[in-house]
Parts: sequence; C-alpha cells; structure tokens
Amino acid sequence: MLRAAFLHLVSGATIGALMLAGKGIAGLAGALALLTVHQEQMLVGWMVQFALGVGFWIFPRLPGRARDEHSRSAALAACLLNAGVVAACAGDVASSPWLTAAGRAAELAAVLLFLGIVWPRVRPYGLTA
Repeated sequence: MLRAAFLHLVSGATIGALMLAGKGIAGLAGALALLTVHQEQMLVGWMVQFALGVGFWIFPRLPGRARDEHSRSAALAACLLNAGVVAACAGDVASSPWLTAAGRAAELAAVLLFLGIVWPRVRPYGLTA
C-alpha cells in the first residue's frame, strides 16, 4: 500500500505541475481539465492509501492463521482502493458518472474491508490477547 501511495503521489504531483504550467503556457491549457484526476490521486490515492498502509503496519498482528487471512484481505483492500482510484479518474476524464460512481464504491468497499481487518487488532495498551 505504501509503494502504491507513493506512485499516486508522483503521478498526482506531475499532473498538478502540468496544470500549473498550463496557466502560463498556452499549449498546456488543456491540462487544467485534469483537476479532478489530480484531486483523486492526491487525496485518495496518496493520503488515504498512505494512512491505511501505515495503520496496517502499526497495529499489532494477530497470531497464526488469522494473520495470513488478514494479509490476504489487506491485499484485496489495496487492490480495490487502487482500482477505485483508477476507475474514478477514468470516469472523470471520460465524463462517465457510472464509472466514477463505481470507482467511489470500490474505494468505499476497500476502506470498509480495511476497517474490518484492523478492528480486531485494536486493543488497550498492555493487553496481549
């Protein structure tokens, strides 16, 4: 999740730089249309995904088989989140509200799945089992 978050950071910052350059360079004026893509990548792709990745890393691991199941579920949540960002960006570019809505639904499903993974790992300090 952290590596994918950094990829979204680089991509979103590049789009932001193109949009900024588009204000001064006539040939790049069309880059301003990518504002929603820039926002999606920076907010959800970078910030939300980075927070979820750090959360998965920082909370105590469950022992045994539950640990493996949570790792697989976290990978699914990461795939859902990234697919949602890509779909929402594509929907914004293609002016397809259905594709954008599907992307947002995938992002929401990813966050809810992630909460289901992390919730059993939240314990008071000092409690081991």
